[in-house]
Amino acid sequence: GPVAETFQVIQGAVTEEYVRNTQGVFQFELSGDDGGTWYIDLKTNGGNAGFGKPPVAADVVMSMSSADFVKMFT
Repeated sequence: GPVAETFQVIQGAVTEEYVRNTQGVFQFELSGDDGGTWYIDLKTNGGNAGFGKPPVAADVVMSMSSADFVKMFT
């Protein structure tokens, strides 16, 4: 779905430089289609993004609809 596709794009864009400069973990609690817990880790091991809880505690947790999430990142 659109949320998973957005996270694939994000994961492909994560670089060591983003991780080094950001040093943050973002958790998204999404409702609606493709809802659930998703994360962007810009803190550990070169970064990562995907479905589920982040590998370390989130610095920021955002709750929104999956449609709003997709709009925010496109």
